[in-house]
Amino acid sequence: MQRRTFIKYNTLAAISFMPLFSNPHNHHITHANHHQHNMQNTPIDTSFITLENKKIALLNDKDFPQNNTHKELPLLSNQNKQKGVFEAIIEIREMDIEIIKNKKTKCYVYNDGNKKIQSRVAPKIEVYEGDRVKIWVKNRLKSPTTIHWHGLPVPPLEDGNPMDIIPANGDRIYSFQLPDNCAGTYWYHPHPHNITGKQVYMGLAGAFVVKSRNDPLDKFIESDWFITDLRLDSKAQIPPNTLADWLDGREGEFVLINGEYKPKITIDSMQRIRIYNACSARYLNLEIQGAKFIIVGTDGGLIEKPIVKQKLFISPASRLEVFIKNDKKGSFSLVSHFYDRDKMMPKSEPKELRLATIELNAIFNQNEIPNTLRILPIHKHITQESPTPKNPIQQLEITMSEDHSKMHNLTKKDKKSIRENLASMFLMNNKTFDMNRIDLRVDIGIVHDIIVTNKSHMDHPFHIHGTQFEVIERKLGSVNEKIEFRALQDTINVRPNEVIRLRMRQDFKGVRMFHCHILEHEDLGMMGNLLVD
Repeated sequence: MQRRTFIKYNTLAAISFMPLFSNPHNHHITHANHHQHNMQNTPIDTSFITLENKKIALLNDKDFPQNNTHKELPLLSNQNKQKGVFEAIIEIREMDIEIIKNKKTKCYVYNDGNKKIQSRVAPKIEVYEGDRVKIWVKNRLKSPTTIHWHGLPVPPLEDGNPMDIIPANGDRIYSFQLPDNCAGTYWYHPHPHNITGKQVYMGLAGAFVVKSRNDPLDKFIESDWFITDLRLDSKAQIPPNTLADWLDGREGEFVLINGEYKPKITIDSMQRIRIYNACSARYLNLEIQGAKFIIVGTDGGLIEKPIVKQKLFISPASRLEVFIKNDKKGSFSLVSHFYDRDKMMPKSEPKELRLATIELNAIFNQNEIPNTLRILPIHKHITQESPTPKNPIQQLEITMSEDHSKMHNLTKKDKKSIRENLASMFLMNNKTFDMNRIDLRVDIGIVHDIIVTNKSHMDHPFHIHGTQFEVIERKLGSVNEKIEFRALQDTINVRPNEVIRLRMRQDFKGVRMFHCHILEHEDLGMMGNLLVD
């Protein structure tokens, strides 16, 4: 029987909260008290998965405000006037926000703690290389949370890992100094184990940009397209996950840019646009009909030379920096084409989503962009033949897989069985996540390779904390694929039957997370611990 035919119903799964630790100061596990082993040493928790059997009526597309003027992201205010220091307050709250006229939607929000502005759109953090960053986070939710500074080179204890929760109604200060050569397009979001997906789809995600004072593109106006998706029921409330969401990852029906549905974006001059895929599981395959994109940057900053692309493929959690290449002025449609990621549940009909209308009032001039944007560090691109017996490249292997033997149990009416099978289906190196287990080890400061293999039947975006990597090799089945251009990334899509070699370096001691960035899969345990020592 084919796996898509196993599941014929649309059971709803709501998430309940529970504390992860009684002591919020129980920080990262050290080498001394951590042991690698092959058996799971902690029972798998299923209490966060609740199942309902009723079908929810969703909000009609016509009721969602659309065609509004595109708004730039608000900036998180810096309370320190000293150059090179950024100090701010982020307050996390549950709030009723009027998204739909005359209806209040319960959301989770990141608010600027100094401005007290009630907004569903999180403030953008903008800092420079070398800055000392200090952010006081006030968690006013009824559940624990963290803030993970996605992609940033910060120490493990400051990275918002699930071991280091901020308890309900608790506070913590994140403090770190950004190194040189880390300019790039990052973002921030929660990372408490089992409830990350819930907190993100309720609204917690924000942009984080690190700028360089020697940026070859600093003369251009910058803008952000922070793309999220949202599901609303007919009462304008955010409903819980369905079984399909747990299996495939949640895709909200309304795709938003900076919190707006199908906005009108006016561009009066050449702009450097930072595009973020902050969706839990939605893949973006973007096209501006009648124009092209010029890629100038990825997750970890500028690439070496500009690249012209008709479409932009952006998997969950990835980012790109682009210009728009147009030969004429006028009105253009921004669309996202269907991408088949081989979902488990029966597929809906492939369709093209219109995300925005773009008014281009200037003609792109290629001569305005330098031919060389950056020279990437050589240690990121050592060929396989370069290492010698005296100086080998450390090599780690990570396999992403799904236990499809669990599938037939998901059609049963026994909710306990459904929960248990969901919570043990998505695997990293044939295990589900255990906070008290070290899965891999690597030496600090040493260039090493991680070979990621997808042995499942679905695309999975792979993310590792604390560093940027370069893709050295890609192999799909028996075919070696050409690497299109050199780039630094922290998240990459891995297709079924694909093997990817990633080269990187970890520069801080401690525990780093690696996981699938389909957030429901992460919550269900598709994650591991890497000890850097």
